[in-house]
Amino acid sequence: MPIPFDPWRSVTIAADVAIASRARAEDLAERSERRLQAVLEAAVHGSPMYRHLLGPHRGPLRLSDMPVVRKAELMRSFDSWCCDPALRLEPLRHFVADPGNIGRPFLDRYIVWESSGSSGQPALFVQDAAAMAVYDALEAFRKPELRPMRRLLDPLGMSERIVFVGAIGGHFASTVSIERLRRLNPLLSQSISSVSFLQPIELVTAQLDACKPTVVATYPSAAVLLAGEFRAGRLHCAPAEVWTGGETLTPGMRRFVQEAFGCPVVDSYGASEFLTLACACRHGALHLNSDWAILEPVDERGAAVPPGTAGATTLLTNLANHVQPLIRYDLGDRVTMRAQACPCGSHLPVIEVNGRCDDTLHLGTETTRRVHVVPLALTTVLEEGAGLFDFQLVQDGPRELSLSTAAHGKAACASLQRGRSVLGEFLREQGAGAIRIRCLSGRPPRLGRSGKLQRVVGWCE
Repeated sequence: MPIPFDPWRSVTIAADVAIASRARAEDLAERSERRLQAVLEAAVHGSPMYRHLLGPHRGPLRLSDMPVVRKAELMRSFDSWCCDPALRLEPLRHFVADPGNIGRPFLDRYIVWESSGSSGQPALFVQDAAAMAVYDALEAFRKPELRPMRRLLDPLGMSERIVFVGAIGGHFASTVSIERLRRLNPLLSQSISSVSFLQPIELVTAQLDACKPTVVATYPSAAVLLAGEFRAGRLHCAPAEVWTGGETLTPGMRRFVQEAFGCPVVDSYGASEFLTLACACRHGALHLNSDWAILEPVDERGAAVPPGTAGATTLLTNLANHVQPLIRYDLGDRVTMRAQACPCGSHLPVIEVNGRCDDTLHLGTETTRRVHVVPLALTTVLEEGAGLFDFQLVQDGPRELSLSTAAHGKAACASLQRGRSVLGEFLREQGAGAIRIRCLSGRPPRLGRSGKLQRVVGWCE
């Protein structure tokens, strides 16, 4: 089965991304505006939903003319949202229900992944070969070169062994992207692999030691957990680089991982809606890929906030995807656009992201075995195993958890019971033993210190 890939377009886009990485601010703005007009035209002419939302319009379109859209309404209007009438929600749902389709094309021309549902609502995102060429190029050319001698001696990266540690059983963006590359280039199947963090930590470390990765790509909380295992002598392989994303990487977390492994940590910011929105430079600053994505930090009323101010939420416009247009999409993250230039010399804007702030759970006591479980493993189990998305999990004690939802009624109670069952089984598999899980419906979630919703809240001893 052919994988959506356009060699000529990929080479052209890769060259443009490489050149734009060193372009002036004016050149980056020109690229962004040109691509914005193309996306707006594609949406207005190809998407019945956008035509309806925009209504009668005369003259050239501007971004400010477009309404703010949110995940729930887009999913309700899925069949009229997409610009290809062959894309229909129900067949797509059947497609992603089969793990055997991970990385395979839908209708022989689309790559499909689903969001994790971290905002309470999962969604399906469809990419064609043109969009995937953009994501590939940004991933390849916007990371800082940390080992220049390696690039000189091995320009094709044939000696690299990259291992992704995460949730690998579903149609998530990272998993689908890795499997797509493996299917596209059989040579990569020997150098790129995945390890599930849903396994007990002993199996995770054993598989990493067997792979001996030069690069580990994972979430910050998982990177901290692996660094702790390495310091304790239970993980023996030390990567030359660690790539993180998907959660907030604090300075303390970065220092701990770097000092444990003795290697640099490269952070990135992405989403299911756009794979690599920003990547850190050698100074640690996140640079927005503004030639392919527009971010608008806004306040509670939807008004733009000035540089240096964190928005209540952020609107994303994806300039790469013409098939499933995302224009002024409420991303839900709090982003600050920095006004100061970065000492690295890049003119790509610098952003600060207040992303996921969930905690790792530490179950057990000093006199019993302690099990550490990263938050994304817990949310994956509850979403995939129980279909529970609107929840909060709070650790109340060494062996006590509260699983709550703001919903009321029998359906909410049934979802919580399913969640308690799959969560209890998962924790026993991790070696945590019997954990008391209390279920609470109709309970508003508690917010983190930043005001952002925490889905997994740890226990302060």
